Amino acid sequence: MASRDDAVARDGAVGPDDVVTRDEATGRDEATGREDAITRDDAVARDEADPLRGFHDRFVVAGDGLIYLDGNSLGRLPRDTAARVAEVVSTQWGERLIRGWSEGWMELPTVLGDRLGSALLGAAPGQVAVADSTTVCFYKLAAAALSARPDRNQIVTDVDNFPTDRYVLESLALDHGLEIVWITADPHSGPDPGQVADAVTERTALVTFSQVAYRSAFILDARDITTIAHDAGALALWDLSHSAGAIPVQLDADGIDLAVGCTYKYLNGGPGAPAFLYVRHEHQGELSQPIWGWLGRRDPFEMAPGYVAGEGISAMLSGTPPVLALTAAGVGVDLVIEAGIGAIREKSVGLTEYAITLIDQWLVPLGCDVGSPRDARARGSHVALVHPDARALSGRLIADGVIVDFRTPDVIRLGLSPLTTRFTDVFDGLARVRQLLS
Repeated sequence: MASRDDAVARDGAVGPDDVVTRDEATGRDEATGREDAITRDDAVARDEADPLRGFHDRFVVAGDGLIYLDGNSLGRLPRDTAARVAEVVSTQWGERLIRGWSEGWMELPTVLGDRLGSALLGAAPGQVAVADSTTVCFYKLAAAALSARPDRNQIVTDVDNFPTDRYVLESLALDHGLEIVWITADPHSGPDPGQVADAVTERTALVTFSQVAYRSAFILDARDITTIAHDAGALALWDLSHSAGAIPVQLDADGIDLAVGCTYKYLNGGPGAPAFLYVRHEHQGELSQPIWGWLGRRDPFEMAPGYVAGEGISAMLSGTPPVLALTAAGVGVDLVIEAGIGAIREKSVGLTEYAITLIDQWLVPLGCDVGSPRDARARGSHVALVHPDARALSGRLIADGVIVDFRTPDVIRLGLSPLTTRFTDVFDGLARVRQLLS
């Protein structure tokens, strides 16, 4: 077997395509006669025993042997989405025209929000709306939280939080003369409650993190960190973009104040699908979001002078609902609800455990490491594969039809979306990594 140095070209690209011949069904290396402990037959058996296996065929699956391990960035297209959107276009838009606004379109943000909230976010009705992008939703809620604590000038977050969240916070801090307290934590995990407790003070207005770290998939302790924020008199805002549809979320039970998240990852809502926002019932009368639009006003069709915020979660809306995008998002959300978050989480744990086992057996000896928590209770639904030449390796994998994504400086994310990822996909994808490094 060639050394890893032989497998990396001078320009940083992963090396030659000539690899050791291996019978993947039995795991036998024809050159050495050694057999792996895990074979492809094992992966096939796992797929056959998978209670969610029927959902795979309810999504559009590209041919030509494509292995898709990026569902944590963009979920696959549900087969029903095109027909559902076409029906809205041809019948509701084409025939009903503007009458559609009084026949259900106006209510789409809150109707879909209630379905999503009650089934997947642990939120009672009237607290979730689907509208705008994640960045806009995050800006609205962060600005509203800071305005609700005018005597405080501090925001607490971490240096490895998702970039859009950090950038929004930086813009708010610049505009309002606020201080950001940056927590530097282990990049393979994230801020623990003790670090948060050390960072908050009587000047803290807002504490905000991603529940599942976008690089490592580490699950932060949302309940304990929120309690710490409350004990200091601050509000807590959580980004659920890598949580919704992948792990159980209990916003009401955990005392969460505010939350946002996208619908195009594990919820399969489509590229650029609208995000959701959550505002706890008790805060809806006191928080004022900064983007005042006609749809967030009380009685929007009155077109009256002056802005008077609407009731409840509708006060967090701004502009006209994107009907086609909400329709597509609804199909993906309903599939996840049908499967059940308990079954989804069980398969997610199985997939990620399987991937880590293969990485340990095949890839650690070739210079790789696992950059995600090994305790399944602390791990979301993707696995961070660490390699010093991860950028080049990602490019070679994608060129070979194994779709992954790269995150600086050295992480290949393996997004294992439980409704669409099979155990054979994990086996075949990591077998290709092994071939490239061998």
